[in-house]
Amino acid sequence: MFLIYYGINMKIVKSLLLLIFIPGFVFSQNKSSFQTDIDLLLKNDFFKTAAAAIEIYDLTDSKILYRKNEKLLLKPASNLKLLTSAAGLVFLGPDYKFSTSVYHTGEVIDSICYGDIYFVGGCDPDFTSDELDSLTGEIKNFGIKEIKGNLYGDVSMLDSLFWGNGWMWDDELSKDFPYFTPLIINDACVKIEYSPANIGEEVKINILTPINYFNIRNTSQTIKSDSSNFSIKRDWVNRNNNIAAEGNLFYKTEKDTVTINIVNPGLYFLKLAEQSLLNNGIKINGHCEFNPLPEEAEKIFAWERNYGEVILNLNKESDNLSAEMTLRAISNKYFGNPATAENGIKVQDSLIVLTGLNPADYRIVDGSGVSHYNLISAELLTQLLKYIYRDQKKLYPLFWESLPVGGVDGTLKNRMKNSPAFNNVHAKTGTLSGVSSLSGYLKTKNDHLIAFSIIIQNYKGSSKTARNFQDEICKLLSEYK
Repeated sequence: MFLIYYGINMKIVKSLLLLIFIPGFVFSQNKSSFQTDIDLLLKNDFFKTAAAAIEIYDLTDSKILYRKNEKLLLKPASNLKLLTSAAGLVFLGPDYKFSTSVYHTGEVIDSICYGDIYFVGGCDPDFTSDELDSLTGEIKNFGIKEIKGNLYGDVSMLDSLFWGNGWMWDDELSKDFPYFTPLIINDACVKIEYSPANIGEEVKINILTPINYFNIRNTSQTIKSDSSNFSIKRDWVNRNNNIAAEGNLFYKTEKDTVTINIVNPGLYFLKLAEQSLLNNGIKINGHCEFNPLPEEAEKIFAWERNYGEVILNLNKESDNLSAEMTLRAISNKYFGNPATAENGIKVQDSLIVLTGLNPADYRIVDGSGVSHYNLISAELLTQLLKYIYRDQKKLYPLFWESLPVGGVDGTLKNRMKNSPAFNNVHAKTGTLSGVSSLSGYLKTKNDHLIAFSIIIQNYKGSSKTARNFQDEICKLLSEYK
């Protein structure tokens, strides 16, 4: 059983029942200028249609500084990654190993493998081509110079769903919405370089991981006029890896790259592995396909990565793939193969119970916050931040370091630069259409540590206005004493 229930202090309950709920209520009779300033911000015309949910808690003094609509269920966007990444720390631990491993069947005689090679996916979201070259190099070090059989990929760690529940069809091409596989490489994406040629000629196209896996149709043209409508797209309508380069590109345009996601990235992994083996001087006689690892297979090598490394990219860069693979790693640890989002969320629900709240009060369907089906509250996020700080003291420093820092790095790199919040706020951003959220920690002017959550949604157009309100609240908090 994962759920852990706590007793309720009835004296506290009776005290709370005496309070009259007022939006923006704080536990003091007179509001400070800080609280009044937030109230004034929320009177802006922007909030005639947009909803705001805020909870601010002083961890040093153990008291609420401000709350408004803190129980309102809203879409968290990538603030959901706070819950996923924290669950990874609690239920996997920083030393959990994401493993991409290689095995062989049959006998190895005189450097010839009279069997097959198996690559077994372990959902490592950060595995790269360079690491694949190292992995295939270990096959050579093992003494294999020729493979008589096939290259197989074992993708049994995951279910067959390639996207999260409620992900949007029109996000199909984006690198931020990769197809899922346990055999991940290069973020399950491909990077394509482009640059102008001579005027009147096709734009130069170069796939940076060269392999005979993509069909490219280039109808583009380099032009003299200073205007461009050049694009590189994958055939997302038919869900294949046919790539089209179209439109015109100004002849003085600098060389640049575009990154797009790949259909069937597991097969892409195997094709890259095949090329890497050949580059390492290993001859292959068979073909590439998928098959579960046989019991008699012998392990050659495993490339491993600690969750303590994965969480940094997960939160700093708000990496959707890292969040989804973390959720499935949790599922795999407690429920076995195939890992599913649903089973990962069952375990994650226990974390909500540990914070003192009821998981039945929320709707969570993925690990990254991409889905518009997710509904949680600012109160839940603040309770989570409090729990990690107070009850997981060994894990808190890593959690803190994984969060973007205002004006310094990650998704907050370009925010709060000329503000008292600069290099002070450690917080997770979140953005969807009509949704902007920011939750994390900061220190006040008198060095009190604050946990806060600000979720704003139901607005049209850019998220800039919502982000400006969040940054202004962080500025007020940083100056608070």
